[in-house]
Amino acid sequence: MRRDGRSWAHPLLVLCALPNDLEHSRFGFSVSHWVGKAVVRNRAKRLMREATRLRQGDIEEGWDLVFIARHPIREANFKQVDQAVEQLLRRAGLLKVTSEDTG
Repeated sequence: MRRDGRSWAHPLLVLCALPNDLEHSRFGFSVSHWVGKAVVRNRAKRLMREATRLRQGDIEEGWDLVFIARHPIREANFKQVDQAVEQLLRRAGLLKVTSEDTG
């Protein structure tokens, strides 16, 4: 996926995206053992999942998206992770444009 798709980086996360030719998007969350022990990794995955779940209706269909945690996520709170997810999706052009965004 990283070879064929595109990726965008943020200090907390990396987003990798690849079109999937489906009518829905699929999501993956990866946290390396270098980030921390199991408790830290599971917390990071929960934060990334929740930030993505809250925006699922606003994300374009037809993409495979993988969020990869970086080491600084250890100290991040939900608001910071949520902002990172939004920034990455916006930079990737994967957020649907609504009437609120245009005017």
